[in-house]
Amino acid sequence: MKFSEPLIEGRLIRRYKRFLADVRLPNGEEVVAHCPNTGSMRNCQPENARVWLSESDNPKRKLRYTWELVEASPGAIACVNTGRPNAQAKHAIEADVIPELSGYRQCRSEVRYGSEKSRIDLLLSGHDREPDAWVEVKNVTLAEGAHGYFPDAVTERGQKHLR
Repeated sequence: MKFSEPLIEGRLIRRYKRFLADVRLPNGEEVVAHCPNTGSMRNCQPENARVWLSESDNPKRKLRYTWELVEASPGAIACVNTGRPNAQAKHAIEADVIPELSGYRQCRSEVRYGSEKSRIDLLLSGHDREPDAWVEVKNVTLAEGAHGYFPDAVTERGQKHLR
């Protein structure tokens, strides 16, 4: 995964109110970072974990930093920012990097469908030989060995995604 600017490494102090995390930067400064992941992230909050933040100079933002990555266990990096995987998947599809999804001329994001008024992450259309492809992308923060699991906790929202 490529980031437009280098990430800032820090150490996790704590995550709270689901959207906030206190992080200690290498110079000792403690900052509050936005946590864009609404999940439980049970396995992604070890005390003093290495974390990486992106920084914004947008004066309209309430928080300057966004929590992007965490070292969930030694050598295992998890993406905390749930918006990143969708953009990465869309880029890979448009670049024809995924053979099973190549040949589609149109890729639309967040398309509504169904009685639950859900949104699919990507709708691929315009293939000469294949029907439209509905693609759901998941950011996985629960892993056991080489297997990732979604959702990371039992929730109504997670059940809706699985349906």
